[in-house]
Parts: sequence; C-alpha cells; structure tokens
Amino acid sequence: MNYRRLWLGFIAVMVGSFAVLGYYGSEIYRKAPPIPDKVVTASGQVLFTGQDIKNGQNVWQSMGGQEVGSIWGHGAYQAPDWTAEWLHKEAMHILDNWATAEKGKKFVALDVESKAGLEARLQKQIRQNTFNEEAQTITVSDERAAAIADVSRYYAGLFTNDAAMAKYREAYAIPENSINDPERMRQMNAFFFWASWACVTERPGQNISYTNNWPHEKLVGNEPSSDLIIWTGFSVIILIAGVGLLAYYYASNKEEELDVNSLPKKDPLLGLEPTPSMRATLKYFWTVTALVLVQVTMGVVTAHYGVEGLALYGLPLADILPYSISRTWHVQLGILWIATSWLATGLFIAPAVSGHEPKFQRVGVNFLFIALLIIVVGSMAGQWFGVMQKLGLVENFWFGHQGYEYVDLGRFWQIFLLVGLFLWLFLMTRAIWPAFKKEEEGRHLLGMFLISSVAIAVFYAAGLMWGRQTNLAIAEYWRWWVVHLWVEGFFEVFATVVIAFLFVRMGLLRTKIATPTVLFSTIIFLFGGIIGTFHHLYFSGTPTSVLALGATFSALEVVPLVLIGFEAYHNLELSRSTTWVKAYKWPIYCFV
Repeated sequence: MNYRRLWLGFIAVMVGSFAVLGYYGSEIYRKAPPIPDKVVTASGQVLFTGQDIKNGQNVWQSMGGQEVGSIWGHGAYQAPDWTAEWLHKEAMHILDNWATAEKGKKFVALDVESKAGLEARLQKQIRQNTFNEEAQTITVSDERAAAIADVSRYYAGLFTNDAAMAKYREAYAIPENSINDPERMRQMNAFFFWASWACVTERPGQNISYTNNWPHEKLVGNEPSSDLIIWTGFSVIILIAGVGLLAYYYASNKEEELDVNSLPKKDPLLGLEPTPSMRATLKYFWTVTALVLVQVTMGVVTAHYGVEGLALYGLPLADILPYSISRTWHVQLGILWIATSWLATGLFIAPAVSGHEPKFQRVGVNFLFIALLIIVVGSMAGQWFGVMQKLGLVENFWFGHQGYEYVDLGRFWQIFLLVGLFLWLFLMTRAIWPAFKKEEEGRHLLGMFLISSVAIAVFYAAGLMWGRQTNLAIAEYWRWWVVHLWVEGFFEVFATVVIAFLFVRMGLLRTKIATPTVLFSTIIFLFGGIIGTFHHLYFSGTPTSVLALGATFSALEVVPLVLIGFEAYHNLELSRSTTWVKAYKWPIYCFV
C-alpha cells in the first residue's frame, strides 16, 4: 500500500503548524506587557523598580505560584485570582476616595448617574498607557499610588500574620506567614501590581488591555472585545464545518467489517518470551500504582482544604503540609505516573516488536528506573522546602518550586528528567531498530512509533526555554508547549501507535489497516492540536492574533472526538470477538 500522501500530509501539518506557532511566539516576545525599570508617581516618587517586580515574581513562585490562587486566570481557584482582586480593590479605593470627597459617602451608596460619572473618570485615568519606552518608566497618579499602598497593606496582612485576616487565610487555605520576610512581601506586591496593570492598561494604539480585557471588571471598562466575540462565533462555524467534513470522510471510507473467523484461535501473545529488560519494567508498573495512590491521597487532602482551609478534620495539617504543597504533589504526580507508565510500556514493547534484546538493555532500564525515583522524591522534597520558605529565591528556582502549574519542579530536576527522557529514547531506539530490517510492511507504523518517541524526549525541552525572571507572558507560552504539546499531544500520539501495535500483534488488526488509520488520526489530531496550543493563552499578555488562532484551531481539536463513538464501538467489538480476547477486556475498555 502507498502511504506517500499520508506522510506528505503529516510532514505538511508538522512543518506548517510549528511555523505558525513559532512566528506568533515571536510576536508574544515583542508584544508582551513591558516590565519597566521603575514605577513612579506623578510627583516623582519611586514606588517599585523593575528588579522589585522580577524578584516579586520569584517570591510568588516560591510560595506555590499558580498552586495558590491564580494570575491572569491560570492557577488554583481555592484562593482568588490575585490580578483580578488587586484590580478591583485598587479601583474601589480610588472610587471611594472620590465619592467621599465629592459626595460625602461611599461609592456604593451613590446614585446611578454619579457612579457612571466616576467610573468614566477612573477608566480614562487607569486605562491610559503611561509606559515611557525611552525612560522605561510607568507613571501613576498620586491618588493611584495611595490605592496601591492600601492594597499592598491588605496583602501584607493576608500573607503574614495579621489577625484581622485570619478568616481570609482560612477561606483561601493560606497558612500564617506564608511570606515571612517584609522585603519579600513588598516585592511580591510589586509583581501583583504589574500583573494587574497589564490587565487594565491599553496596548499602544488599541482600545484593549494587554490581557484582551481580562478579567471582566465593569468599573475599569474591562468588557469583552469585539475581536473576542467575532472569533468565538467563527470558531463555532469552523467546528460545524470540520465535523461535517470528517463525517463525510468516514462515510465514504468505511472500514472493513470485523471477520471473527479470520481472528487467531488462541492468544498470539502466549508465545511471547519476555526478555530480561522486559521483565525489568515490572517494577515501573508497581511504582505507577504507588504514585497513583499517593496522588489520590493528595487529592483527598487538597479537596478537604476546601472545607477546612488549614486543617484535616481538626488536625493542623497545614503547618507541615499546606494546600499549595498537597495540590502541587497531586498535579505533578498525575503527570509523573502517566509518563512513567508510557515510558515503561515503550521499553516493554520495543524488544517485543523487534525480537531483539540489545546488550546491557536491562542495565539501562534499571538505571533509568533509579533516576526516575530520584527525580520524583527529590523534586517533591525541593518543593516542600521552597514553599516553607527555607530556600533563597535562586535556590528555589533550581531545586524548589517554580510555581508554574504542571511544571512546578525545580530547574535542576527538569534537566535531570530531560536527560532521563533522552536515555529512554536511546534504549527504545536501539531495541526497536532491528525491526526496520525485518518488517517491510510494518515500517511505516514503526516509523510513527519512533517519531512519537523522539517527540516525547525533545518537546519536554520546551520547559527549559524560560529563565528565573522571564516575563510571565513569555514563560506561559513555553509552559503550554510542555503541558499541551508534550503531555496532551505527543503522549497521545504515542499511545495511539502503541495500541495499534498491540492489536496488530494480537491479530485483531492488519498492518495495512492500522498504519493508514494511525497516520490519518495523527494528522487530524495535530492539525488542530499544535496551533490549538494558543487557546490557553487568550488572556496571558498575548496579542489579538493569538486569540484568533487559538479560537479557530482549538475548535478543530474537538472534531476528531465526534467519531470517537465509532472507534469505541470497534474496540468493544474486538473485546468480545473471541474467548481469549475477553481476557483483555479491561485494557481495551481503558483504550475505549
């Protein structure tokens, strides 16, 4: 069978999609909210320096970052979104001062006309972009500076030990003295101000903020933009069109009916003799089971903090295991056990497919296992020390808590894991390579297996593309390369190929059917999925073009799911086809 067109389609999707992702990534670099050298008042007082803002970002990361509240909508929702809350409190402080001075009462007590007048005045002042590119300064009015000082005092009390803030700490699951250094607290307030400034300040020459008018806040004029409404509507049209086209393709290219009589009479895998390296993967799967149990336990603790913010059934657990740590471990362990299970599956499948056990393969499998254990335990310990404020800001970045959801582990542990992934790729390649010489018809499927394995190793490197004090908008761009492309993207492609291999080896699918199915599924999935990464970045300090692309291509990500019912039905048919296949019903149900 000629697969030339499918391979050309796959190459075109990969090259074209990453060209778009890269080009508009450079736009994010150019148009990210600027970090000034100074924030000054109209009277010349310096409120914050650029280094204060950058250090404040590191302080926020050290206490858990996106695992405690959220910034620009990304993070945990037990506590508020700090940018949205800061913006609202700052606006209310200014409005209350004006209302009291001019009307003798608080803003909320004014009539509708008076409120509208003050809101219009506030919007004119607060939305104006006062960033001076030449001087690298942001200028705020003296009355806004007073509001900044007031909000800063609120957060200082919240994150330290102000007794008046105890009820909020309980509600937000934030222990006393989460930030125990006044200078660190001042710097984190500088970062919170800058992040909220980006939410309301209009881009040069435009009437939308750096975050596309997120969060919704009527007081400051943050309403959905026309671009947001237009591209939302367009994405719905694209979704309907995509569903129609794929349904037409399926109807005109129906698969052959399953012929039960052509299936093997006994399990072909019974004759498989596990090699030493294949047997060595067993401990990986036991470890996966243990990681799942720990993850579930951390999930229970994290969920309970929604009821008792600082305790577990009366026990003051937050003193040693605060919400930010339990949630971090819950999220991180989910990624680690999923990754470990697929790495182990690959190490098991490769020799089974090729029938070749390379020299010292078992040693490599065991060495990788030990390395993974060190990464899991070491990164979790580092995160605990970071959140408990026992590390400096530099040490926290390298060994503690990076504060970015799903990639919370310190940079040292990230590099360690990346090296481990390339070791895994080496072990996989040397084990499966002989199969290319033996299997003429299956080479295309083997090629996809190898490509997806390379992608798993390579794309985790995107997590190293930001530095300790990189602009948050840029760090978010690269973070979603890891979360969306590595976790949600290429691991799914790898899973699809592995499942196809298993069904072929079991005699349930013919290679000439499995290969084009895998290639076509991958093309459809990645066509929407790669550029669809942008749908995570609508409000992360990115330009409107990112919003448009994210809306359009993320809609296409949903299209393949329309036909998942047919795939599920096919897999269920396989699970019931013969007596011996029924022994595999639970793994097949998981694939369904």
